[in-house]
Amino acid sequence: MTTILVTGGAGFIGSALIRELIAATAHDIVNVDSLTYAGNPDSLADVSDDARYAFERVDITDRAALNRVFARHQPAAVMHLAAESHVDRSIDDPGIFISTNVAGTCTLLEAARAYWSGLDDARRHAFRFLHVSTDEVHGDLGPAAPPFSEASAYAPSSPYAASKAAADHLVRAWHRTYGLPVLLTCCSNNYGPRQFPEKLIPHMILSALQGRPLPVYGDGAQVRDWLHVDDHARALRMVLERGRTGETYHVGGHGEQRNLDVVRAICALLDELAPARRPAGAAGYAGLITRVPDRPGHDARYAIDAGKIGSELGWRPRASFDSGLRDTVRWYLDNEAWWRRLLAGDRRQACTDMAGRREGA
Repeated sequence: MTTILVTGGAGFIGSALIRELIAATAHDIVNVDSLTYAGNPDSLADVSDDARYAFERVDITDRAALNRVFARHQPAAVMHLAAESHVDRSIDDPGIFISTNVAGTCTLLEAARAYWSGLDDARRHAFRFLHVSTDEVHGDLGPAAPPFSEASAYAPSSPYAASKAAADHLVRAWHRTYGLPVLLTCCSNNYGPRQFPEKLIPHMILSALQGRPLPVYGDGAQVRDWLHVDDHARALRMVLERGRTGETYHVGGHGEQRNLDVVRAICALLDELAPARRPAGAAGYAGLITRVPDRPGHDARYAIDAGKIGSELGWRPRASFDSGLRDTVRWYLDNEAWWRRLLAGDRRQACTDMAGRREGA
């Protein structure tokens, strides 16, 4: 394997994956990203000057552009992360999620299939298409239900989850119908440095530092399994290198937490690490917590059984939720210039739109 094509590589998980691939392998990496509001080239500053890194500003719905990318770079693998991923935005505007996550995945699969079909026998045998999905395709769990496994049924609740479920089915169909050598992964909630601030953890950190309300949906009792993005990136590399074609691997952080407890933990860390920025008159940062009406179709609990990837590939999360959250809060405190540039740019409106709402997914 010499060249890996990563779609959505300027996003939060995609950029972490590219940094992992550059650091841990000798492959050339091609980042295919259309740079929508959540794509941030600053997240790739550490690797952008590396001779093994290349960037192609391409939308995955553009078949002609994808054909040119495949012909130019001759990848040995595709790692497909490009997606619209915010539940609240999917409720407000589901069409863009169908366009990118469903039609875009179909277009990418067809471009990859056409390219793969023209390879010689050895390269065709070695080629891989890894598709990255989400635990939300399975719907939600009761408080005592066992975690989602690779055998769990699909029952998506939101337009976002439904669009990802449809993409998963397309990938499996291209494997069964055309023989395209695919791999699928399904992850729990990611967190860590450089995450776009519409998501729960960075939204709460940055809102607290600016003295803004910390809106929590409903009673805040929704449970999520939290996975550090660097652990996820390492898992994706291992699945690409050693996963069995046609198989799905669940990736979870073994870190189930209630949303309200996550917000309170962030407030406690900020009380410790940034006491001087505590809002005047507030009883610590937790005084900013505000309850807002629950969102439609809000899933109660997600949890991931990551036993398969552990037993087959030897992957385990390295970061506990407590250690990972502390490192994440500290990173945002130490890298204010990074998020100030983000909020000051064209992407600010997307964050402003989330001021009274936020994703608990």
